[in-house]
Amino acid sequence: MEGLMAVSSALVRLDAKLAAGIPGLDKLDKYFEGEQPLKYMAAAMQAEIGDRVSQLVLNWLRFGAEAYENRLDVEGFRYRGSNSSDDDLWATWQANGLDEQSQQAHLDSLVLGRSYVIVGSPDAAGDEPIVSVESPFQVFAERNPRTRRVSAAVKRWQEGEGEDAVQWATLYLPDSTETFAFAKEWKSAGSADNHELGVVPVVPLVNRPRILRPDGLSEFQDVIPVADAANKMATDMMVSGEYHAMPRRWASALKADDFVDPNGNPINVWSRDAGRLWATESAETKFGQFQESDLAVFHNSIKLLAQLASQMLALPPHYLSFVGDNPASADAIRSSETQLVKRVERKHTYLGGAWEDVQRLVLRFKTGKWDPAAQGLETQWRDPSTPTVAQKADAVVKLVQTGILPIEQARQDLGYTQEQRNRMVEMDDRAKSNPDIANLARAVNGE
Repeated sequence: MEGLMAVSSALVRLDAKLAAGIPGLDKLDKYFEGEQPLKYMAAAMQAEIGDRVSQLVLNWLRFGAEAYENRLDVEGFRYRGSNSSDDDLWATWQANGLDEQSQQAHLDSLVLGRSYVIVGSPDAAGDEPIVSVESPFQVFAERNPRTRRVSAAVKRWQEGEGEDAVQWATLYLPDSTETFAFAKEWKSAGSADNHELGVVPVVPLVNRPRILRPDGLSEFQDVIPVADAANKMATDMMVSGEYHAMPRRWASALKADDFVDPNGNPINVWSRDAGRLWATESAETKFGQFQESDLAVFHNSIKLLAQLASQMLALPPHYLSFVGDNPASADAIRSSETQLVKRVERKHTYLGGAWEDVQRLVLRFKTGKWDPAAQGLETQWRDPSTPTVAQKADAVVKLVQTGILPIEQARQDLGYTQEQRNRMVEMDDRAKSNPDIANLARAVNGE
């Protein structure tokens, strides 16, 4: 009974913490989707404008997050001392569709500060363990303040709509996993999975963690005020374009009788739409127009804000197009991306460590025991810098020819996947077994 009460208490506590974080996550999600409310505009002005001018959102936040995510590609996992990726781990990775899901996990981590990966028992004996990526809108993990490791976690979701809706929650503890359904209170939906792992099978993928903020921060947290200002300036530009950039016309010496037909019926006053002709038979009427407004001040302000956003996100100047020319050479491209690439490499460290924890859990579920060798696992990432194939290939060939670099490492440096490298090894083996091809290879290599 005490154990059941402790489990129920943990579920209620974690569910409350999950709910407490939703407003902050919702704000970040709206900014990423470009659905945030417009700042700085008075309600009276917004009511007067109505639907004549819609809010203009320059979604630099999505652009920045995707610029980082595009450089976060996992290519395999390697044991310490091994020259190639582990085939078994990669098979589990692909069986769970993590080529695609890992991209979503990385993007949510960048945008919301964290995402999660949950590892579970296979559905049937002989199947691969189940690995799924999860949103922080549905999952919360509590940490032990001494070790800063996950001590308990909950996943909350709903099935059905309206009166048929059912609330579900799964509680993850170091030695058990149990699912609950809500009907006035949480009740167990079946027997617990007493896996006796000793660790919680939930791994956070955290962006920008700090010692006292282990759950991370959004990558564009600092850029939100700049984005608000840019959207305000862009919307003001549209309002000015509607009301001031097109010349405003005026007319004098008109009276109400000028707006009736010969039968005395009222007719429409002149339209203020562009392109309409204003005319009257009155000889005393005068027409004119006011000087139109120049929108260059808005252009310059938005350009300045783009520069600030680019600096905060470490994006090269040509990404947001506030410089006229693209980099003139491959070296110029790589130089302009130095800060961006370095930040991505830092994320390789944090995210790579999390994915290695996931693989250790996968091995535990597959073999039923912890593998000490898995402590030396290393995540293999694709090179985050912009590829300049010819230059890189030339450098790698020289290193191979001088004996500094082995062939397998050269293929990794050139960005070939593990499957491609495996096929190359098979081709090498076939070539060695064919004396004609072997002689030709020796001749090419100058042997």
